[in-house]
Amino acid sequence: MPDLLLELRSEEIPARMQRRAAEDLKKLVTDALVERGFLYEGAKAFSTPRRLALHVAGLPARGEAVREERRGPRVGAPEAAVQGFLKGAGLASLDQAQTITDPKKGAFYLAVIERPGRETLDVLAELLPEIIRTFPWPKAMRWGAASAQPGALRWVRPLQSIVATFGPETETPEVVPFSVGGIAAGTVTYGHRFLAPEPIEVRRFDDYIQALERGKVILDADRRKDVILHDARDLAFARGLDLVEDEGLLEEVAGLVEWPVVLLGSFDESFLDIPAEAIRATIRANQKCFVLRKGGSEDLAPAFILVSNLLASDGGLAITAGNERVVRARLSDAKFFWETDKAIRLEDRLPKLDSIVFHEKLGTQGERIARIAALAKELAPLVGADAGLAERAARLAKADLVTEMVGEFPELQGVMGRKYAALQGEHPSVCAAIEEHYKPVGPSDRVPSDPVSIAVALADKLDTLVGFWAIDEKPTGSKDPYALRRAALGVIRLILDRSLRLRLLDQIGAADRGLAARAGADPADLLAFFADRLKVYLRDQGARHDLIDAVFALPGQDDLLMVLRRVEALGKFLDTEDGKNLLAGYKRAANILRIEEKKDGRAYDAAPEAALAAAGEPAEQALATALAEARETASAAVAREDFAGAMQALSTLRAPVDAFFQDVTVNAPDPKLRENRLLLLNALRAATREVAEFSKIEG
Repeated sequence: MPDLLLELRSEEIPARMQRRAAEDLKKLVTDALVERGFLYEGAKAFSTPRRLALHVAGLPARGEAVREERRGPRVGAPEAAVQGFLKGAGLASLDQAQTITDPKKGAFYLAVIERPGRETLDVLAELLPEIIRTFPWPKAMRWGAASAQPGALRWVRPLQSIVATFGPETETPEVVPFSVGGIAAGTVTYGHRFLAPEPIEVRRFDDYIQALERGKVILDADRRKDVILHDARDLAFARGLDLVEDEGLLEEVAGLVEWPVVLLGSFDESFLDIPAEAIRATIRANQKCFVLRKGGSEDLAPAFILVSNLLASDGGLAITAGNERVVRARLSDAKFFWETDKAIRLEDRLPKLDSIVFHEKLGTQGERIARIAALAKELAPLVGADAGLAERAARLAKADLVTEMVGEFPELQGVMGRKYAALQGEHPSVCAAIEEHYKPVGPSDRVPSDPVSIAVALADKLDTLVGFWAIDEKPTGSKDPYALRRAALGVIRLILDRSLRLRLLDQIGAADRGLAARAGADPADLLAFFADRLKVYLRDQGARHDLIDAVFALPGQDDLLMVLRRVEALGKFLDTEDGKNLLAGYKRAANILRIEEKKDGRAYDAAPEAALAAAGEPAEQALATALAEARETASAAVAREDFAGAMQALSTLRAPVDAFFQDVTVNAPDPKLRENRLLLLNALRAATREVAEFSKIEG
């Protein structure tokens, strides 16, 4: 089966765009082929700093013929409808259409459209130029004299050459005949711009891979990552050091080089007086280099790994020396920042935050810190923290934002605050909270365990949520500029992972009071937002969203830990035969009530008359007795937070509910008896509401 080889070579493609661009190229081409009826065996895309490449294997040489029947308007239809049908079907006149008679609908026109199979090469020549012209780069540019012309090609950086060939392995593939932006597709590419700048003739994918290797280009980004990682580990090990691995940096560096050459540099040991996090941030951010540890130790070594895109004749000595000069200068700056910051206590920095606006409608950072400190003090006893320490930690938590080090490396906020707090003798819990109050940042981030950290983290996130809710700056669709979804998830994880008993509405109210006269949040609306976030979080862990809805539909469900436990108990109950049958019985009762309430124009929401039930059918008597007992038992179990016990109480209703529907006619001729039986069904509805709103449960 023939294969397609496509390479789009340009000037530098930013590392952050490469993976996405390669996948976009694969999807756009393969989707376009499939839409046209051309199936394939496999496809893989590749990226380097200077090229995107795609290999599509197992394409047919020619598409299959297509026969389509298209029904037209009825005979005698208006001329406009007839002409529209002819144009859509590609017919010159009605003489080319058939007339079909339907016994019910009468005579109508039918077009039989037969399209011969097209050559795959022709189809590729048609679709590839359009894909290239409309490629979805996040940022693109025009260049050269043609850039002033309407419809000029836009690409991430100037496009330099196109390779596009199609054919079987056993024959010489053909060039796909097209051009874009004045660049014609061909069979010539180029290797590494410095190490192998000569033109390279390629025809098929296997030859292409090997030719690029000879031209000092490793096409596969994952293979470049492996080369960098293993060479870095080996080089570090040879010096008795350990590589500090960094997946994000590794991905970025692999996108900066086509032929990775790993080298080892060093810096003066005196720089190790700087905190390790600052050294790593300096070397990572400015030089895209990896730091090293002393063998078998957590202490950093005065050395680093750099990755060059050149195989230098001097073994990389000059490249290493150049990087060492830059690292030395950057570390000198970091050391200056560190020494300068240490001379000023964190609390002495707080006045600067009074002049920094957090949000024009929510005041300054200083005002926000006062709110967080008050809320953390209020939360402290609820999470087992010392109120004084929580308030102190909250007051100092943002002070490092105005330090020199965090000003240079914002990613070190919290980390440096902890360092400075420890240097000035703060309580260990205060130091920990200054760093950890940002956590958890994402679904895989660690949740703090120190109660003081938990109090400040909750206060910080609740103040953010309530504040932006109060000024009506809520997330909309995919837009969430203030990361409010992440803040809500952080609150949820803090509560659930640390088994905290908090009434969210109380804490929302406390945070809202801190805003004073600025605005006012809608607690119910914010609680609904938490419910949505909880559904997402629990669904990712395998829980059913409808069960979360069923529990949240009950009034007063703002204790997330109890919501979770109730959902878990409800799920286990509904997995049993008793649970499934009771749910079916509930739904039957609810349907009957809905129909009869609509018909009668009234709600059957009162309690049934015990005397009438006792005088009724045996199954009716049994259900009335079982409902009274089950509801009382379930209510008591819920009150002591024994949700499994509440479900067990409901399970006793299965048999009497089944018997009732089997033996009793609800719509009895006697109006009083009918009404009481409907009220009995309402009693079943009310009994299930002791544990959840069963109407929200699917199935």
